[in-house]
Amino acid sequence: MSGSLHLIPVGLGDAAPESWLPADARALAGQLDTYIAENAKTARAFLKQIGTRRPLQEITIHTLTDKTDAAQIKAWLDPVRQGADIGLVSEAGCPAVADPGAKVVDAAHRLGVTVKPWVGPSSILLGLMASGLDGQRFAFHGYAPVDAAERAKQLKAWELHSAKHNQTQLLIETPYRNAAMFATLLASLKGDTKLCVARALTTADEWIATRSIADWKKQPAPQLDKMPTLFLYLAR
Repeated sequence: MSGSLHLIPVGLGDAAPESWLPADARALAGQLDTYIAENAKTARAFLKQIGTRRPLQEITIHTLTDKTDAAQIKAWLDPVRQGADIGLVSEAGCPAVADPGAKVVDAAHRLGVTVKPWVGPSSILLGLMASGLDGQRFAFHGYAPVDAAERAKQLKAWELHSAKHNQTQLLIETPYRNAAMFATLLASLKGDTKLCVARALTTADEWIATRSIADWKKQPAPQLDKMPTLFLYLAR
């Protein structure tokens, strides 16, 4: 009998697990003996938070990287085909959503392994829910180019696409570059484009605001340094 690959969300920041992960998911996560993780260190921190049946040092954590090939993933999943249950976690949020874990889930389906997604935080969905922007048509782009000129050009291209298709654009930035990203958004986008800034979701520092670019320019920039932030915008 086949086991299951459990897709278990990880917290988005410093907050008690009971505030972002249901009790059933926490209980299941604490029972698993094997995990596939984007980052073994953050996976152990997550497991320490929720509590585990076995000592952490006895739990196997396979590290998933860009160089992990299909044969290795298959080997990790082979025990599931024999009845074992294993977990898949991201560094933060939901595994396999804007996350390399997607290739593990794809492999599981090809092998006939049962995939079980568990409820938990996704910054993309939480930000979209709270933005007031179009939640029917949206695109998550990940990171914009680092080069300032290329970044501005790309933001404008996404703005044109947003206006044409009434589509909300979502992106993130490395936390220490958040202020630069915010400044580029204000300098590059049109005054009537709506911009939502969703900072430190699910934590004590959570702050979400949606305003037009013109209105953002009338007030001091928000404090975003070193805090995970999602930027969303919708053009007219």
